[in-house]
Amino acid sequence: MDFESKIFSREVSEILWETEKTVGTAESCTGGRIGEAIIAVPGASKYFKGGIISYVDEVKENLLGVDHQLLEEKTAVCEEVAIAMVKGACKILNTDYAISATGFAGPTGGTADIPVGTIWLACGKPDRVVTVKLEKNHGRDINLAIATNKALELFLAFLKEENAPRPTREG
Repeated sequence: MDFESKIFSREVSEILWETEKTVGTAESCTGGRIGEAIIAVPGASKYFKGGIISYVDEVKENLLGVDHQLLEEKTAVCEEVAIAMVKGACKILNTDYAISATGFAGPTGGTADIPVGTIWLACGKPDRVVTVKLEKNHGRDINLAIATNKALELFLAFLKEENAPRPTREG
Protein backbone atom coordinates (compact mmCIF):
# COMPACT_ATOMS: atom_id res chain seq x y z
CA MET A 1 0.00 0.00 0.00
CA ASP A 2 1.34 3.41 -0.88
CA PHE A 3 2.03 6.35 1.40
CA GLU A 4 -1.01 8.33 0.24
CA SER A 5 -3.37 5.49 1.19
CA LYS A 6 -1.80 5.28 4.64
CA ILE A 7 -2.35 8.99 5.24
CA PHE A 8 -6.00 8.83 4.17
CA SER A 9 -6.57 5.66 6.23
CA ARG A 10 -5.09 7.22 9.35
CA GLU A 11 -7.29 10.32 9.02
CA VAL A 12 -10.38 8.18 8.40
CA SER A 13 -9.45 6.12 11.46
CA GLU A 14 -9.20 9.19 13.69
CA ILE A 15 -12.63 10.47 12.66
CA LEU A 16 -14.33 7.08 13.02
CA TRP A 17 -12.73 6.55 16.44
CA GLU A 18 -13.87 9.96 17.65
CA THR A 19 -17.42 9.64 16.31
CA GLU A 20 -17.79 5.95 17.20
CA LYS A 21 -19.19 5.22 13.72
CA THR A 22 -18.67 2.13 11.59
CA VAL A 23 -17.84 1.50 7.95
CA GLY A 24 -17.87 -1.41 5.52
CA THR A 25 -16.98 -1.85 1.87
CA ALA A 26 -18.62 -3.21 -1.26
CA GLU A 27 -15.91 -3.69 -3.85
CA SER A 28 -16.01 -5.00 -7.36
CA CYS A 29 -12.98 -4.09 -9.47
CA THR A 30 -10.82 -3.16 -6.46
CA GLY A 31 -11.24 -6.65 -5.03
CA GLY A 32 -10.76 -5.75 -1.37
CA ARG A 33 -8.02 -3.16 -1.70
CA ILE A 34 -10.10 -0.42 -0.07
CA GLY A 35 -10.83 -2.67 2.91
CA GLU A 36 -7.15 -3.62 3.07
CA ALA A 37 -6.17 0.05 3.22
CA ILE A 38 -8.66 0.71 6.01
CA ILE A 39 -7.45 -2.18 8.17
CA ALA A 40 -3.80 -1.18 7.74
CA VAL A 41 -4.32 1.17 10.69
CA PRO A 42 -4.07 -0.62 14.05
CA GLY A 43 -7.37 -0.71 15.92
CA ALA A 44 -9.51 -0.78 12.77
CA SER A 45 -11.68 -3.52 14.27
CA LYS A 46 -13.36 -0.82 16.35
CA TYR A 47 -14.93 0.76 13.23
CA PHE A 48 -14.44 -1.53 10.21
CA LYS A 49 -17.04 -4.32 10.15
CA GLY A 50 -16.09 -6.01 6.90
CA GLY A 51 -16.36 -5.97 3.18
CA ILE A 52 -18.14 -7.69 0.35
CA ILE A 53 -16.21 -8.39 -2.80
CA SER A 54 -18.98 -8.37 -5.37
CA TYR A 55 -16.93 -9.10 -8.46
CA VAL A 56 -19.90 -10.45 -10.42
CA ASP A 57 -23.41 -9.12 -10.92
CA GLU A 58 -24.94 -12.14 -9.17
CA VAL A 59 -23.29 -11.10 -5.89
CA LYS A 60 -24.25 -7.45 -6.39
CA GLU A 61 -27.87 -8.56 -6.76
CA ASN A 62 -28.11 -11.36 -4.21
CA LEU A 63 -26.01 -9.90 -1.40
CA LEU A 64 -26.11 -6.15 -1.90
CA GLY A 65 -29.63 -5.90 -3.31
CA VAL A 66 -28.66 -4.11 -6.53
CA ASP A 67 -31.66 -4.14 -8.85
CA HIS A 68 -31.41 -6.70 -11.67
CA GLN A 69 -33.13 -4.33 -14.10
CA LEU A 70 -30.58 -1.62 -13.36
CA LEU A 71 -27.71 -4.00 -14.06
CA GLU A 72 -29.37 -5.11 -17.30
CA GLU A 73 -30.08 -1.60 -18.52
CA LYS A 74 -26.98 0.31 -17.41
CA THR A 75 -24.40 -2.45 -16.65
CA ALA A 76 -22.58 -2.71 -13.35
CA VAL A 77 -20.31 0.19 -14.27
CA CYS A 78 -22.52 3.18 -13.56
CA GLU A 79 -23.16 5.70 -10.84
CA GLU A 80 -26.50 4.16 -9.84
CA VAL A 81 -24.93 0.76 -9.15
CA ALA A 82 -22.13 2.34 -7.09
CA ILE A 83 -24.79 4.12 -5.01
CA ALA A 84 -26.86 0.94 -4.62
CA MET A 85 -23.73 -0.92 -3.48
CA VAL A 86 -23.15 1.64 -0.71
CA LYS A 87 -26.75 1.37 0.49
CA GLY A 88 -26.68 -2.42 0.28
CA ALA A 89 -23.42 -2.66 2.19
CA CYS A 90 -24.71 -0.39 4.98
CA LYS A 91 -27.75 -2.64 5.30
CA ILE A 92 -26.13 -6.07 5.07
CA LEU A 93 -23.07 -5.15 7.18
CA ASN A 94 -25.12 -3.00 9.60
CA THR A 95 -22.74 -0.05 9.32
CA ASP A 96 -23.16 3.70 9.53
CA TYR A 97 -21.18 4.21 6.32
CA ALA A 98 -19.95 2.26 3.31
CA ILE A 99 -17.56 2.72 0.41
CA SER A 100 -18.06 1.08 -2.99
CA ALA A 101 -16.15 0.66 -6.24
CA THR A 102 -17.33 -0.73 -9.57
CA GLY A 103 -15.59 -0.48 -12.91
CA PHE A 104 -13.26 -1.83 -15.56
CA ALA A 105 -9.68 -1.86 -14.26
CA GLY A 106 -8.38 -3.61 -17.37
CA PRO A 107 -6.73 -4.72 -19.40
CA THR A 108 -10.02 -6.10 -20.79
CA GLY A 109 -13.70 -5.72 -20.02
CA GLY A 110 -14.38 -2.27 -21.37
CA THR A 111 -16.75 -1.35 -24.17
CA ALA A 112 -16.96 1.53 -26.63
CA ASP A 113 -19.39 3.30 -24.27
CA ILE A 114 -17.60 2.36 -21.05
CA PRO A 115 -13.87 2.01 -21.75
CA VAL A 116 -11.26 0.38 -19.54
CA GLY A 117 -10.28 2.79 -16.79
CA THR A 118 -13.88 3.78 -16.09
CA ILE A 119 -14.44 3.26 -12.37
CA TRP A 120 -17.31 4.60 -10.28
CA LEU A 121 -16.58 5.19 -6.60
CA ALA A 122 -19.21 5.98 -3.99
CA CYS A 123 -19.37 6.44 -0.26
CA GLY A 124 -21.85 7.56 2.30
CA LYS A 125 -24.78 6.39 4.32
CA PRO A 126 -28.23 5.17 3.32
CA ASP A 127 -29.72 8.64 3.00
CA ARG A 128 -26.69 10.45 1.51
CA VAL A 129 -24.19 9.08 -0.98
CA VAL A 130 -21.50 10.93 -2.92
CA THR A 131 -19.80 9.63 -6.06
CA VAL A 132 -16.85 10.22 -8.33
CA LYS A 133 -16.06 8.80 -11.75
CA LEU A 134 -12.54 7.90 -12.85
CA GLU A 135 -12.07 7.79 -16.60
CA LYS A 136 -8.39 7.43 -17.47
CA ASN A 137 -6.69 4.14 -18.25
CA HIS A 138 -3.21 3.91 -16.77
CA GLY A 139 -3.01 0.11 -16.84
CA ARG A 140 -4.59 -2.29 -14.38
CA ASP A 141 -2.25 -1.89 -11.40
CA ILE A 142 -2.21 1.89 -11.51
CA ASN A 143 -5.99 2.06 -12.16
CA LEU A 144 -6.56 0.00 -9.00
CA ALA A 145 -4.13 2.06 -6.92
CA ILE A 146 -5.73 5.31 -8.08
CA ALA A 147 -9.24 3.96 -7.39
CA THR A 148 -8.26 2.86 -3.87
CA ASN A 149 -6.68 6.22 -3.02
CA LYS A 150 -9.52 8.21 -4.56
CA ALA A 151 -12.12 6.14 -2.65
CA LEU A 152 -10.36 6.84 0.64
CA GLU A 153 -9.97 10.52 -0.23
CA LEU A 154 -13.66 10.75 -1.15
CA PHE A 155 -14.69 9.06 2.10
CA LEU A 156 -12.40 11.30 4.16
CA ALA A 157 -13.93 14.41 2.59
CA PHE A 158 -17.42 12.98 3.23
CA LEU A 159 -16.59 12.31 6.91
CA LYS A 160 -15.13 15.78 7.38
CA GLU A 161 -18.26 17.36 5.93
CA GLU A 162 -20.55 15.10 7.98
CA ASN A 163 -18.74 15.93 11.18
CA ALA A 164 -18.06 19.63 10.61
CA PRO A 165 -19.34 21.85 13.38
CA ARG A 166 -22.78 23.18 12.54
CA PRO A 167 -23.27 26.93 12.83
CA THR A 168 -25.63 27.89 15.59
CA ARG A 169 -28.47 30.31 15.07
CA GLU A 170 -28.68 33.21 17.37
CA GLY A 171 -32.07 34.70 17.71
